Order: sequence, then structure tokens, then C-alpha cells
Amino acid sequence: MSLRIDHVITSGTFSLDGGNWDVDNNIWVVGDDDECVIIDAAHTAQPILDAVGGRTVKAIVLTHGHNDHVTVAPELAAATGAPILLNRGDDMLWEQTHPGVTHDDLADGQEIAIGGTVLRAINTPGHSPGSTVLYAPGLSVLFSGDTLFHGGPGATGRSFSNFDDIVDSITAKLLSLPPETVVHTGHGDSTTIGAEAPHRQEWIDRGH
Repeated sequence: MSLRIDHVITSGTFSLDGGNWDVDNNIWVVGDDDECVIIDAAHTAQPILDAVGGRTVKAIVLTHGHNDHVTVAPELAAATGAPILLNRGDDMLWEQTHPGVTHDDLADGQEIAIGGTVLRAINTPGHSPGSTVLYAPGLSVLFSGDTLFHGGPGATGRSFSNFDDIVDSITAKLLSLPPETVVHTGHGDSTTIGAEAPHRQEWIDRGH
């Protein structure tokens, strides 16, 4: 069966360090007609479940622990029976939104087989310590969460974030991917590695 990537956008609030921001989030559902993986669990469960349909959900994979990416992870897990995967480096953020709720670890290098392809987890500290992207080499697709956007790195001006770390992560782990790799982001428009790589020094010079 052919593999497909379904795109869901939900809207809500990102909250951290006492601030609140209205945001639109991208959720990606990757799989075939029988099974799928949900990437991120933002704001509202039903539109995500509608994209899943009657398929078996193998995992709910969270790119990082900010509340706008994990909002409905427990609700999705209850509805689908799927495990929640999040890098342990973001446990302090997870606890802010879902105190006492358990999740499984999303380890650096972990591979998730789905619909005849593989999603490889790559830990990319910077936006948060546990930020993790998912690379599907068979599809030439990267699901970047908030690590890399159309226009540069994710934000690093809040708690648990570091600009030097995110630049190092992107440089060492992402910019070496094939330039044609499509980057599906956590917010906003998709891009490619080839479109972003030439601008690395611009990001460093502007400091964000």
C-alpha cells in the first residue's frame, strides 16, 4: 500500500515563562491505509483522530515538550492505545503540562518502522534539550518540529533553550542531509534543506 503524509493544523496557546502566545501548529500523520504514526499532539484531538481514521496508530511521537506540541497526547493515547514517545531531556517541560502522566522515551537514533518506511529520531538540542527531529530517508523528508523552520532556527529566547546549541545541532545533524530533503515544520510552511543551508551564517550574525 502506498504511504502518505496527512497534514493537520490546529490552533491554540503556547505558554512558557509566564507568557502566552496564540499559535497554529502543524501535526503530521505518516503511514499507509492500515497503520500510521502521529507526529506532535497540538491543542485539539478530534482533527488529528479524523486524519487517522480507522488506522492503527503505532506511536504518538512528540518532537519536544512545549505545551503546544503535547497538549492532547494523553487524550490521543487513550483513544488509540498508542504509546507516547518523547525524549527524556524534555521531561521538565512535559511535567508542566501533564504532571504525573508517564510516557516512553524517544531515544536518539531510535527507528520507527511504519508503512514500509522508517522514521529515524535525531536529538537536536537547542530549542529545548530534548528536541528531536524525525528523518525518513526513504521519503527524503524531515519532520523538524521547532528545530528548523522556513527562514532559520527555532526560537531560543526562553527557558531551557540555547542559540549556540540549536545552530550546532542544525549544522552537524541536518545541513548534511541531501539538499532535496523536504522539511515539514512544527509551525508555518515547509521548506528544504537546500533552501535553508546557504543562510547559516546569516542566522549566526543575527543571533536568532
